[in-house]
Amino acid sequence: EVRKTQSSAEILVQVLTNSYWITMNLNRVKDEDKLELCRKYYYGGFFALPFLWLVNVVWFFKQAFIRPAFEQQQAIKSYLIKSLIGCILWTAVLVAWMTIFQLYRADWGEVADRMSFIIPKGIA
Repeated sequence: EVRKTQSSAEILVQVLTNSYWITMNLNRVKDEDKLELCRKYYYGGFFALPFLWLVNVVWFFKQAFIRPAFEQQQAIKSYLIKSLIGCILWTAVLVAWMTIFQLYRADWGEVADRMSFIIPKGIA
């Protein structure tokens, strides 16, 4: 038996064109359990884990906005909207901090050096 080897580019295209790696299969999960999981991810985002809010939005978007109405849908929508707002706010704060730090690091002297893992040589 001859086995065809795939190039890394072919594997990358195959992975990117299959959406299974992005979404969780929620078809076998009860609606009550979906709401509970969505709620846990929402509250988990408050513990300095804003990535959970993004995962929450990606995983439960179809359940909240595309699927026909079901009892827990309004609560899931509420958690998703709040998760999206939280994720956007965290991202804005993080980008603002990184921008300010990069622009003023040299002016802050030793204080900025103590916050840095890698201390750049000189001023750009």
